Amino acid sequence: MEPIENLRLTDLKKNESALIIGFSAEEGDLTTRLREIGFAEGDNVTPLHFGLFGRNPMSVRLNGAQIAIRKQDAKAVLVRRDEIGAAE
Repeated sequence: MEPIENLRLTDLKKNESALIIGFSAEEGDLTTRLREIGFAEGDNVTPLHFGLFGRNPMSVRLNGAQIAIRKQDAKAVLVRRDEIGAAE
């Protein structure tokens, strides 16, 4: 069994679920803003759609809600692939 690697939200493919494990934002303001819109450790997140130009912005499902997020902000969200998603 391969070790599960940690990724950024922007590394996921469409409809690939992952678990939020933290934030890499060097600025506390970005982490605070992400938390205010609902991103938190332990939550499941799934990319649904990507923008046409540079995959920006991206739409994700988070806690049953659909949220649009800029690619540069999504890079700050650290995730780990779900075991079920990694096996597919």
